[in-house]
Amino acid sequence: MLSAAHTWSLTAIAIASGFGMLWVFARFSDGERIRLAQHKIRANLYAFRLFADEPTLIFRAQKQLLLWNARYLRWMLAPSLVMAVPVFILLMQLEAIYGSRPLAAGESAIVTAQFDAGTDLHSLTPSLIGHGIVVETPAVRIPDQHQACWRVRAESTSGSVWLRLPDGFASKTVQTGSGVRYISMRRVASLFDWLHYPAEARLPKAGIRWIGVSYPYAAIDVFGWRVHWLVWFCAVNLLTMLAFRKRFDVTS
Repeated sequence: MLSAAHTWSLTAIAIASGFGMLWVFARFSDGERIRLAQHKIRANLYAFRLFADEPTLIFRAQKQLLLWNARYLRWMLAPSLVMAVPVFILLMQLEAIYGSRPLAAGESAIVTAQFDAGTDLHSLTPSLIGHGIVVETPAVRIPDQHQACWRVRAESTSGSVWLRLPDGFASKTVQTGSGVRYISMRRVASLFDWLHYPAEARLPKAGIRWIGVSYPYAAIDVFGWRVHWLVWFCAVNLLTMLAFRKRFDVTS
């Protein structure tokens, strides 16, 4: 379980992001139109009870309910689109900090190298060299998945592993210790994957897609309970928005 510093820092980030989302909704949404849509939706729902014996009126209320729901979603779309990319980037960064923990001294993990589909692992003999990290096993090749794996052991300080390639080397950091750390799960080659794993520079185009480390899963300590960081983040974020939405004159 992660430390109290992780819990408090994640809580602060969730509160700050809640204020940021409220500001976006206040800036980019039309509160009057949204309130109108909400009133119309409620009115048509009440019509189902008031005119239960009038099929024509019920059908008309259903039509109006669908229409005003569509308008409500359209008016909520603009702030949602504005927030989509920043929220995605934020969640990716938080996953790197709170989703896993560094290895403890003496703890083992698996390093996996994913090669290109055209790589023939039957003829290739990949090798891994550790710097501050002990490589405990020779390569275990999985030809049908184009992967090679090694078991490594952490020492007292963070280090790196170096994968020998036909035309050089490719390195990957391995983090050890405690405290709030930015964990690099993978070092990748493609630009698209790098947007998900931006902690290290992209790998050279040398027949390898990524090198990853199987860091242990981590959980946030919330009053003694093990909670996934995303659950706690969403809960604090939502409570912040509900508590302060009137201050920002936000209708949702």
